[in-house]
Order: sequence, then structure tokens, then C-alpha cells
Amino acid sequence: MRKGIYILPSLCTTGNAVCGFYSIISVMNGVMIHSEGDVEKSQQAFLAAAYAIMLGIIFDGIDGRIARMTKSTSRFGLEFDSLADLISFGLAPGLLVYSWALRPYGKIGWLAAFLFVICGALRLARFNTQSSGGEGKYFTGLPIPAAAGVIATLIIFYFNYWESFVGFLRYRAITTVIIVYVLAFLMVSTVKFRSFKKFDIKKRKPFNTVLGLILIILIIIMKPQIMVFLIFWGYTLFGAVEGVYLLVKKLTSPRIEQEKRKPIFRRRKKDMYDKGENQNF
Repeated sequence: MRKGIYILPSLCTTGNAVCGFYSIISVMNGVMIHSEGDVEKSQQAFLAAAYAIMLGIIFDGIDGRIARMTKSTSRFGLEFDSLADLISFGLAPGLLVYSWALRPYGKIGWLAAFLFVICGALRLARFNTQSSGGEGKYFTGLPIPAAAGVIATLIIFYFNYWESFVGFLRYRAITTVIIVYVLAFLMVSTVKFRSFKKFDIKKRKPFNTVLGLILIILIIIMKPQIMVFLIFWGYTLFGAVEGVYLLVKKLTSPRIEQEKRKPIFRRRKKDMYDKGENQNF
């Protein structure tokens, strides 16, 4: 008996892949136009590529949520989603950031872009082999859509508010190289980043949470370029700091627990010995 595939989630995943492919085409067009001397049109092409990545992120969020709501998750959908993610959030942002800022650095530049792509692929492979399927409270490593969003929102923010980037213009290439290397490292790291997959909009929420969501939506409508930039960069920075804190806490907690589990008479004996030494001095 032939097995079918779930249409609605697969259509959203296909939309994600289309966005990634369009982003790659836009980058190629931007490079070609820039070589002809039309800088303004090349910038528009790069901007279109960044927006396509952001649209792909929306499709990627929709397909998984639809699959969970309709109970239509499958191994096929997981693998198809990962392949689409590699196109939209690996190849597309890697090519975009290289063409936009990393080319002046030659080998260092294309190695940074390649590292971003390969670390994204490794991140997806690890996600697919995790027993939990990424359904827990935390992700292990920075999710590849978030890493792609950091790059895309940086370019969107740059082209819309380039007047504020006077200092960044001078060091754009080296700053972007560092950002790409850090993102690549975070994707394959064991740092924990929060997952919002279990956020159920149908359940009752505290008034402050609802008010905060409404405020975020209003700001996105008024200043979308600024808000999406803050969301992706804030998520990455907060996640990195929180992840390092949890990692340090995990490494230090066994010592504390071990100290607590010591027999009481041993601890008292040690305390008496310490007091005796202090009295001798």
C-alpha cells in the first residue's frame, strides 16, 4: 500500500524552499548588477534576498505548527523541512552575507560563509537525530532559522537605516566576519536556547503577557525593520547569555550536591579542624 504525504504542511515547507531559492537568485542578480556599476539596484536585490529569508522563516514556523495542530507530523515532513531549511537558512544567508560584506576578505570571507552553511547542516542533522525531536523547553544550539534571521535583519536594518551605520560602514567586513563565525559556533554548540513550540495560544495567559504581545505587534506594524532586528538579535544574545549561565550552573551544581551529601560527622570534624587551625594562628 502506497503511503501519502500531508498536503498542508508540505505546501508551507515548499513555500519555505521557494523563498530560499528566490533569495539565492536575488543575490546572484545583485552581484551581477553591482559588477555593471548600478549600486542602488544591487542593494535592492540584496534587500529582496533578505526579505525572502524572513518570509521563509514565517513559512517554517507555520508548517511545524500546522503539523502539530493537525497531528500530521511524519518522518517525511521532518526530512523535507530540514532540506528546505538548509536551502533557506543555510545556503541563502551564507551566499547573501558573503556577497554583501565578506568578499573583500578572500579566503577568510568564503570560509566564514562556508562554515555558516556547514554548521547549519550539522545543526539540522543533530536536531533530526535527537530523541526528543526538539519538542522540549530548550533547543541545543542556536536554531538555524534564528541564525539566518540575525543575518537577514542585519542587512534589512542596514539598508533602511544606513545613516546610523556611519561607524559600521568603516568596519563592516570585519564585524560581519566575527558575527558569522559566532553564529556558526552557536549553532553547533551545546548552549541551550529557549523553544516556544509549546506556547499554546488557545490557553489562558496572564494579562501582562497578552499586553506585551499586543505591544510587540503594534511596534512591528509601525517599525517592522527595527522590531524584527531587535527580536532576532535579542533572542540570540539573551539565549547565549542564559545558555552559558545554565552551563556554568550545571558544571558547578555537582560539587554543591556532593558537599551536601557528605556525612554530617565528617563535615563537623572538618569544621572543628578548621576552627582549631584558626585558633592556633
